[in-house]
Amino acid sequence: MARSRASAKAAGSKFERDIADHLAKTVDDRIDRRPKMGAKDRGDIGGVRVHGQKLVLECKNTSRINLGTWITEAHTEAGNDDALAGVIVHKRHGVGAPGKQWVTMTVDDLIALLTGEPQPGRHE
Repeated sequence: MARSRASAKAAGSKFERDIADHLAKTVDDRIDRRPKMGAKDRGDIGGVRVHGQKLVLECKNTSRINLGTWITEAHTEAGNDDALAGVIVHKRHGVGAPGKQWVTMTVDDLIALLTGEPQPGRHE
């Protein structure tokens, strides 16, 4: 059975909640889902920090992979939030545990996470 728009939104919201709750429990209890902000959206999960800087998490729960579009969205939101980097957390279908989901980023985002230094053109 195909997803309706409403069921897709509900699945996405639940995925965001599951990821935020898992990170809050295991990393920092200030991590939580963010409200949607439209064109000035700052990512799906707030309160994530690395090297004292913000990290934007863009969550996706869909069977269709669209990494190029998703990373552009994560980088735009990282720019909106003046974050060090933006990464994608996406659903690993058939796997329910939040800690077993996928994380995708560019190599420049990885370098920023490892060094704490923003990379040139990081929000492109």
